[in-house]
Amino acid sequence: MALVACPECEHEVSDSALKCSQCGKQLRKLKRGAFGKLCKWSFILFNVLMIVWLFSYWGDLGSMTSGSEAEKAGAAVGGALGTGMIVTTWAFGDIILGLFVLFTRPKEA
Repeated sequence: MALVACPECEHEVSDSALKCSQCGKQLRKLKRGAFGKLCKWSFILFNVLMIVWLFSYWGDLGSMTSGSEAEKAGAAVGGALGTGMIVTTWAFGDIILGLFVLFTRPKEA
């Protein structure tokens, strides 16, 4: 364990210290564990996939322009219900994965 000078107050602190014991300046950033990184990247990937799913669904809805008025009305109602289901799934998934990300963030000792 070596001693290094704090960049703020020049007080000597351990190189493994998170904060300076004299002035409280943060010396190094806390890091997530492996499960925390998995949760964080799962959250990011889930959001990207939901965006792709939503836009591809809307693209499929946009291609349904032919047919009778009743078919178009049915497609509009179905599109609204489908979009609502996707957004609801997205919201619940974000809440669950967001809680995992929140509870696996690095903590000070």
